[in-house]
Amino acid sequence: MKQKPDIQSKKHEERKPSMMGVYDFDALKLMLASSDEILSWSYGEVLKPETINYRTQRPEKDGLFSERIFGPTKDYECYCGKYKKVRWRGVVCDRCGVEVTNSIVRRERMGHITLAASCVHIWFLRSIPSRIGLLLDIPVNQVEKVVYYTGYIITNVDAKARAGVLKELDQEYATKVKQIKAAKKGDPRKQDISNLDASFKKAKEEVTGLAALKVISEVEYQYLAMRYGHMFDAQTGSEPIIELLKRIDLKKLYDELSVQYAKTKVFNKKIFQRLRAVRSLLNNNIRPESMFFSVLPVLPPDLRPMVQLDGGRFASSDLNDLYRRIINRNNRLKKLIELSSPEVIIRNEKRMLQEAVDALIDNSARRSQGMKSMAMTLTRRPLRSLADILKGKTGRFRQNLLGKRVDYSGRSVIVVGPELKLYECGIPKVMALEIFKPFVVHELVARELAHNMKAAAKMIDDQDEQVWQILEEVIQDKYVLLNRAPTLHRISVQAFKPILIGGLSIQIPPMVCSAFNADFDGDMMAIHLPLSEEAQRESREIMLSSLNLLKPSAGIPITEPTKDMRLGLYWLTAVPVETETPQAFGSPAEALYAYEVGMVGLRDQIKIQIDPALPRFAGIKDPYLVTSVGRVIFNNILPAELPFVNSVINKGLARKVIADFISLLGVERSYEILDSMKSLGFLYATKSGISWGMDDLVTPPEKYAIIAEAKLKITQNNDQFAQGFVSEAERKQKAINIWQAVEKTLAETTVKHLDQNSPAVIIMKSDASKANQLTLKQMATMKGLVTDPSGGIVEIPVESSYKEGLNSLEYFTSLHGSRKGLVDTALRTSEAGYLTRRLVDVAQDMVIIEEDCKDAVGRVVSRVRAQKAGDANFADKIFSRIAAEDVVSGKTVFVKRGEMITKEKADVIDKAGVERVRIRSILSCQTRFGICRTCYGYDLGYNNMVRMGTAVGIVAAQSIGEPGTQLTLRTFHGGGAAVSDITQGLPRVEEVLELHPPKGKGALARHAGIIAEIEEIGNEKIIKIQPTKDRKAKTGRRSKLGSTLDEYPISINLDTLIKEGDKVEAGQRLSEGSLDIKDILMTLGKRAAEEYMIQEIKKIYNLQGADINDKHLEVIARQMFSLVRVVESGDSEYLRGEILHRSRFFALNETLKAQKKKPARAIQLVVGVSNVALAAEGFLAAASFQNVVRILTEAAIDGRVDSLRGLKENVIIGKLIPAGTGLDKEPVEVLGVAE
Repeated sequence: MKQKPDIQSKKHEERKPSMMGVYDFDALKLMLASSDEILSWSYGEVLKPETINYRTQRPEKDGLFSERIFGPTKDYECYCGKYKKVRWRGVVCDRCGVEVTNSIVRRERMGHITLAASCVHIWFLRSIPSRIGLLLDIPVNQVEKVVYYTGYIITNVDAKARAGVLKELDQEYATKVKQIKAAKKGDPRKQDISNLDASFKKAKEEVTGLAALKVISEVEYQYLAMRYGHMFDAQTGSEPIIELLKRIDLKKLYDELSVQYAKTKVFNKKIFQRLRAVRSLLNNNIRPESMFFSVLPVLPPDLRPMVQLDGGRFASSDLNDLYRRIINRNNRLKKLIELSSPEVIIRNEKRMLQEAVDALIDNSARRSQGMKSMAMTLTRRPLRSLADILKGKTGRFRQNLLGKRVDYSGRSVIVVGPELKLYECGIPKVMALEIFKPFVVHELVARELAHNMKAAAKMIDDQDEQVWQILEEVIQDKYVLLNRAPTLHRISVQAFKPILIGGLSIQIPPMVCSAFNADFDGDMMAIHLPLSEEAQRESREIMLSSLNLLKPSAGIPITEPTKDMRLGLYWLTAVPVETETPQAFGSPAEALYAYEVGMVGLRDQIKIQIDPALPRFAGIKDPYLVTSVGRVIFNNILPAELPFVNSVINKGLARKVIADFISLLGVERSYEILDSMKSLGFLYATKSGISWGMDDLVTPPEKYAIIAEAKLKITQNNDQFAQGFVSEAERKQKAINIWQAVEKTLAETTVKHLDQNSPAVIIMKSDASKANQLTLKQMATMKGLVTDPSGGIVEIPVESSYKEGLNSLEYFTSLHGSRKGLVDTALRTSEAGYLTRRLVDVAQDMVIIEEDCKDAVGRVVSRVRAQKAGDANFADKIFSRIAAEDVVSGKTVFVKRGEMITKEKADVIDKAGVERVRIRSILSCQTRFGICRTCYGYDLGYNNMVRMGTAVGIVAAQSIGEPGTQLTLRTFHGGGAAVSDITQGLPRVEEVLELHPPKGKGALARHAGIIAEIEEIGNEKIIKIQPTKDRKAKTGRRSKLGSTLDEYPISINLDTLIKEGDKVEAGQRLSEGSLDIKDILMTLGKRAAEEYMIQEIKKIYNLQGADINDKHLEVIARQMFSLVRVVESGDSEYLRGEILHRSRFFALNETLKAQKKKPARAIQLVVGVSNVALAAEGFLAAASFQNVVRILTEAAIDGRVDSLRGLKENVIIGKLIPAGTGLDKEPVEVLGVAE
């Protein structure tokens, strides 16, 4: 009879204290747990594979859900029911052994399984490089053979026995040779001498080849064991590996490897990796045998739940199946060992146990061994192991820790609310009632309208009259957040004051559409309610839509009149006819009165007597101003300090006016004027009565003659091709050129034939629609050339216009392009989204943490370089930055050192023609683990000095990623008409940011010399440079001149910028094409490489008309140049060849210098954004980005500490992020007027 288990053999009080509710910690450390530690976590051993008893629906005793091990399923109630209620808290039941406590302990109490045979942890065996392989210096595939019982490892060789065997062999050989020599002529043994030599050599090799740590196959083992069994020991499985690891003296091994590494001149990767692994184990006091399990921890049951479904069946976490397999195999193995079964059966069972443990840790890592070895369900679905639960978009990190579903939220379709103020939004009553339900319930109970919460909830469900009244009061001082997916930048989430409305749609003010990139064709928006007082305050003072009028990427207004509003303002301020004798009025007010009584028309030309003393009319020499009543009305809504706007309002001018009054009044006073602009726009768009129909689109009569002429040219072109005068490519290109010229002519003709006062023209001129000459041409005259699926141009154009209708062939031809447009849009959007994600990951911990780092270097902005990058406006390059030295031209000082270059000063500097300005720059900021305010300058979203704690890294990532997505969406509106799209754009941005070798790579001279020749071979040009005398070229081959030449291969399509005989300097460009940033870094240094990177990305965005301020690119560049490689370790513990963060390196050297020790030396690296994100100091941020397994394996061996410096780490552990108001928990400074 089995002995009853001793219930109180382990007192629960001795366990580690509960981690529930522990929030106050500064860092997290990841370590490799030893068997003793795993046992110290455990509350009992899981012996049975059963989970729940299907009859009683209660957990099985000693099973995977056992209450004795993991705690009670019901609060304060033991399994057998002897002890119930809170008064027995802490008692361990003497009948069932369950501790009476809160059931939440089932989320944190772990169990364990004692394995009958030790098993390896697959991460330390299979991840590259294999840690076990490194320590034993055996290739990983050899270690695998041993662990999975297909090979034997020699653990011991008896030297004495080996010497004896060799002696016997020598004697036997000598005897045999004697016998052969003594044999008579004709004896067949005479022939055996050569065979004898071969056999002797083979036998000797077999004996000498037996060395410790050698892995041999099963067949070899059987053969060698029969012959030399007394001479060596060989074993298979995990045991011999553990035994060998136990023998390792880590300190001794470290010293030996250090000596070897110091001797190597060239970087030896293998010794380097071994040294690092041994150093990590030593530093963290980890024994290498901890990489094997003798005790397996069992996850708390509430983290691998089993839920009953409707049909009485159970849905269980895959982990339960994986644990069940392990327990079954483990119990079977124990029984086989007890019965002393044959070795072969036991070995097979051990191998199966090892595979079951592998499947639990990382099932997908075994996919490489074929699907057979993966653990599957009955339906052939691979089970989700612990590693799979962490990995990927649906893994724990990205699905549950970085993004969570939130309560107090709702979503609905959006519609326009023209009467709403800029900071208001309309919420359907029923939705508001659901979102604000707890607040309403509280009020109902507080006012004694309901006795308890249940009664209050019923009143709400019945939609009682008092409920609506209370809801109105509850939302009075509350703000809600609106968000439209995809959330591409900061202003995709804004706060609004809710207004209750009928219906089921959310209403938003029309002016915020461009910030959200929303339109009213069925877009949906989500609404969230900030609960705490701090969150409400942040919504009110920081996130309110009326405070976010500027685009953070470029500082230009993003809240502006669009569509009908723009049309109304254009119509209001346009003067259709100039009159010879305009009516004159004594003041603007008099003119308005005359308009109201009908004496003068809204758009008639009038004269107004002005008062030059008023700031509005300052600078106007003439006593009378010629204008119109409409323009007077428009100027009345603008602040009196702004000069009178006496021209027609289109998109550009409207944006300039808005920018002017925002910089004049500050952000928080500008929304009222914007609201007035909106109302004016809508009012006069309605009054204008503009509407257009098909008759407004006139097809020019010349169309057919122009097309006929083009067809004649095409025929001549085809004849030339037929006669062999032109090639196929030239013929096609010429045909395309002919049709492109026709399109251009027709577009101009179409516009000429339109009546300038026709509604279509007015709409187009007012910028109210996106229409332009090309759109009109497609509608009224001819669709034109279209693209084929590969993006090339189809040489036969679509001759009909949309007005005439396309025939079936034309329709079919234009289908390709339209479909390609849609497919590209979908693909490119995801591409741009992925780019944004990588950028956010690389820059997420860049926060403003210091006032001034006192840097004196800064960055020089030159006019010439700005023009190269396609930046038309030099003033924009220097605006919002602080001068690093006086900005001087002649004797005039425009800006002193340390002063801010405002918009006005930047314009003055630009007009004065100053060529170069040295500004404070993020690239040279000396602040560690962040950036200082002075190097950053203005926060462009507020036109104010950047605040402490601003997450400038994330703003930078969004500023670069958001237009990327916008650009990709542009192909959509062309409807397949052939226009160049961002196909050149996004891939090139990626090439620069990820440092891929560029396609069409240009050449850069590595050393000074003279161009010897430029040779064309196949589809390459090779530029050969004769180096200057003091240096022999390292690359290239001997030339006729007798010295070696440097060779630079480039594509044959690229033009060279030099000719034979030219002198070139090191770092000089030799050809067109994109340069490799790594080459620039090696040849010209860090600053040149940074400048080139910024210039390249600016060029791509400028081509697309997307405006990004340099400072955002500087933030990303700073991160790409944030790593260094150690070349001399000095007295530091870092190894030569190790890569670390610049900030960490400088901090280390300062410590060494302070201790009078020799500092380390390092060289600058440039690394692609993904690799920078993976090299992040904190393992949490890196693991939640990509390659979870590799990062966690490294972190566990290195005993890595995450000091929770970045934003992601703090989101993951549920703390406030160290940015914005969370930086130092001081009260938020309310937005002030521009400093």
